[in-house]
Amino acid sequence: MAKVEVTMPKMGESITEGTVIEWLKQPGDTVEMDEPLLEIGTDKVDTEVPSPQAGVLEKILVEAGDTVEVGTAIAILETDADAADAAGGDGQQATESVAKPEPAAEPEPAAAEPEPAAAEPEPAAAEPEPAAAEPEPAPKPGAAPTPNGKRVEVHMPKMGESITEGTVLSWAKQVGDAIELDETLLEIATDKVDTEVPAPAAGVLQEICVEEGETVDVGTLIAVIGSEGVAAAPSGGGANEQPSTDQKTARESSQPAQPAAPAQPAGPIARTDDEGRFYSPLVRSIAEAEGVSMSELKQIKGSGREGRVTKADLMTYLESRGSAPAAAKAPAAKGAPSRPAASVASTGTPATGERVEVVKMDRMRQIIAEHMTRSKATSAHVTSFAEIDASNLVRLREKNKAAFQKREGIKLTYTPFFVQAAVQALKEHPILNSSVDGDTIVYRKDFHIGIAVAIGTTGLLAPVIRDAGQRNLTGLAHAAADLAMRARSKQLLPDHLAGGTFTVTNVGSLGSVMGTPIINQPQVAILATGAIKKRPVVIEDPVMGDVIAVRHMMMVSLSYDHRIIDGSMGSSFLRAYTDALEGLDPDAEI
Repeated sequence: MAKVEVTMPKMGESITEGTVIEWLKQPGDTVEMDEPLLEIGTDKVDTEVPSPQAGVLEKILVEAGDTVEVGTAIAILETDADAADAAGGDGQQATESVAKPEPAAEPEPAAAEPEPAAAEPEPAAAEPEPAAAEPEPAPKPGAAPTPNGKRVEVHMPKMGESITEGTVLSWAKQVGDAIELDETLLEIATDKVDTEVPAPAAGVLQEICVEEGETVDVGTLIAVIGSEGVAAAPSGGGANEQPSTDQKTARESSQPAQPAAPAQPAGPIARTDDEGRFYSPLVRSIAEAEGVSMSELKQIKGSGREGRVTKADLMTYLESRGSAPAAAKAPAAKGAPSRPAASVASTGTPATGERVEVVKMDRMRQIIAEHMTRSKATSAHVTSFAEIDASNLVRLREKNKAAFQKREGIKLTYTPFFVQAAVQALKEHPILNSSVDGDTIVYRKDFHIGIAVAIGTTGLLAPVIRDAGQRNLTGLAHAAADLAMRARSKQLLPDHLAGGTFTVTNVGSLGSVMGTPIINQPQVAILATGAIKKRPVVIEDPVMGDVIAVRHMMMVSLSYDHRIIDGSMGSSFLRAYTDALEGLDPDAEI
């Protein structure tokens, strides 16, 4: 038997600690590899932590509600001998780290913390102010304010290897506001993800260099933080000061509508209320900044796990709290018609005589909308269709799926077959694995295939199987299963969505017989595989001639960029793709 240590994971460059929200397994429970073991929360995100090994949860070292530093041991797994052998040196290293109590229990770092302050008395004098205003968080290494007169520049962060720019969505702090280390400073968006940017130092926000809605290159200066002893720019002046539209509206409209709600919080929000309902660090920080009391939080219907309030729930509440009462008092008030409650159906009769519900698109839908309209404006879309006899494919999968799942631990779906056939066809038609750069064509030598994954009813993501041309069918199956799991559990990183050279979307998995997909820029083609249906078809028998038989039939469609791919090339690709699937040996072993 072997012991494997589970540690508090690092969720971002500036994240130094995490809070155990809930243990999904208890001591003595059996757990599979990658099965969710617990849920943690940071100042930026709540997420589930998968088990690093299969085995039995032997001991829980950190209780629910406790906050510990990244790298701290939080649990011990007891694994079988095979798992221990596979762990090799990592298992030994984990055992050694358990025996070392210094990172979690040693008091010296905390005691040594004031020494830099003693060497620099000015920032030491300013230290008690943020500590008194917000007593809940434990002191962190390096959490002292910046030295007087020191400027700390904040730059647009790099969110992935292929990400070159970002858009400022909203500023959580304004010029003149005090800010703590790792407290949310702003929210940014890339083509792949939205994320909050934490402050790299404590102090006062002195300058905002990039306004909301602006897109700038990675590395661009976006803000300046100074120490609390340095005078900040006036809060009412300066072109650089651009408050968040949502937060500004919520603050301004909530004051006349609800005089009882303070502009600043009366006190910190507890992690749990008297009913045991948990509030993540991110939700608490927003609530405190917006003056939302615990009694108000308890009234918000949460959409998270076990009814927990998410950031989206809280922001929706802030919008409705600010606009709905004002609209009731003065229906003709300026701006009231333009900001209806985010998710409240109209109770009156609009001018059109219809009952309506006005809901703002979530960020994923906004990104999809922008990508799709940009793609249609960029590429001259043409779609060609082909009909495939998938009978051999169905027989091959049915013959192997039980043994495959037992051996590999994942289901054998149609996706790896579709991707493998696409790679074969792309090798014969390299122009479909290219991109357009001005008046030049860039041929991609590697085959990075995107696979569309439905995220509930909110939209589609297309994570990328990298180097698909170098993987066998089993490797493609594992890659597809891993990406699908990550997409549905919100564990995808920006690089998982970047660098695709061709996309396959299985619209048949959603019940569609065929589709006309829109190209995923900067790619030049996308393939849609329809549902496999039994139909009577005419086939040519070498002895009996033309006969009618029941076969598994499938429609596929190829949308391609007519700027560089003509109809004959598109049809030739579909012919090669059809041959690859129809030519499968139904009796082969996988």
